[in-house]
Amino acid sequence: MSYQLGLLDQSPINEGSSAYDALQQTVRLAQKAEEWGYSRFWVSEHHHTEQLAGSSPEVLISYLLARTKSIRIGSGGVMLQHYSPYKVAENFHVLSTLAPGRVDLGIGKAPGGLPLSTKALQFGTINDGKDFEERLIFLRKLIEDSVDKHHPLAGIKATPIPPEKPEIFLLGASPQSAQLAADLGIPFVFALFINGDINVLEEAAHVYRNRYPDGRFIVSVAVVAAPSQKEAEQLAGDQKIFKVHLQSGRKVTVQSLEQAHAFGKQAEEAYKIEEQASNIIAGTH
Repeated sequence: MSYQLGLLDQSPINEGSSAYDALQQTVRLAQKAEEWGYSRFWVSEHHHTEQLAGSSPEVLISYLLARTKSIRIGSGGVMLQHYSPYKVAENFHVLSTLAPGRVDLGIGKAPGGLPLSTKALQFGTINDGKDFEERLIFLRKLIEDSVDKHHPLAGIKATPIPPEKPEIFLLGASPQSAQLAADLGIPFVFALFINGDINVLEEAAHVYRNRYPDGRFIVSVAVVAAPSQKEAEQLAGDQKIFKVHLQSGRKVTVQSLEQAHAFGKQAEEAYKIEEQASNIIAGTH
């Protein structure tokens, strides 16, 4: 059985370095990924953080497309709850017109930041982020140039229409997200680096395969590679993730205890924090 490997880079700002350094490292990694034969290179969206430099995947994708030759470049992902599906479609149609056949549009359900940045992203709009499925369906129709004639925006086109449309992926970490992707007939990417529960992964895969046997179910894992097994394990360290459980039933996963408390406080409701070990594959290259 053949398989393909891709890379997702979050443009981390390492201690003693700057956001400029982080983004330049992302460019170099994309070029290396192409050289090494990886099929895809995706970049993420995170807001109001001094640890990650990638807040605008669309802009970064355009630069990476210009600095590489053949590897597919995409978002991992665009946080659709904040944005107009029409504008997202236009952005990725421009990218796909510049680089036909090389653009992936990964869509995320998460906020990509703490409640304060969510409020800032949605400031002055009527968006409350609760109509994600409707947004995703409309975005897909815009990408496919198939808006229904009975839709309130019938006749609308997300121009320019590219020679080859970007490929849409749904990102998630639950069986519910996997079911949505299957029902819409689009590939699904399970974020095991966020939800390291293998049982949840297996359930999500089962749901997806049952509802969409011909679909693509992709797993995104955290990986550390080094010249020796010992060095790889040292680099991986004792990494933790933190799940914030809000009284309203919402859940979010963050990378530090400080972020977990900040999220709970900014959400302005009672919360509990669950600490879990990260699921990291560490080995030699």
